[in-house]
Amino acid sequence: MQNAIQSTFQIIAPISGKTMALKNVPDPVFADKLTGDGLAIIADGDYVLAPCDGIITLFFTTKHAFAITADNGIQVLVHVGLDTVILDGRGFTALHITGDRVVTGTPILKLDRPFIKAKGMNLITPVLIVNYEKVTELNAKSNSLVEAGKTPVIEYML
Repeated sequence: MQNAIQSTFQIIAPISGKTMALKNVPDPVFADKLTGDGLAIIADGDYVLAPCDGIITLFFTTKHAFAITADNGIQVLVHVGLDTVILDGRGFTALHITGDRVVTGTPILKLDRPFIKAKGMNLITPVLIVNYEKVTELNAKSNSLVEAGKTPVIEYML
């Protein structure tokens, strides 16, 4: 259990690439923060990792997005690519299922990036805190190169 005095938490990059501010994502659902607050990563990795410790509480059947509820109650959504839902799961291999407990850095998805890119999909990957009304402060690291499982990309306070 987190010490009550320590209220700053981090979300680690779930995929390698370059971060960008949500407002610059070419999809109004993300740019206008309709599904949460955070950032996006222009993905260049082949694996999507758990960005925090917690339980996978949502895994789309199309495998393009999942959410982890952290031990502190914050729900983190990782949405791989824009419009990738139309691939209906092709190009994505799920390595875990809803209900699995994972730790930061656990591989969740394997991507077939050549296939996804050949289908014309944009691999901008939003990483969002869905229930951000619980967050008192959020700092996202935009315009930086990040390494999956290692680089903190979002710092927030409860």
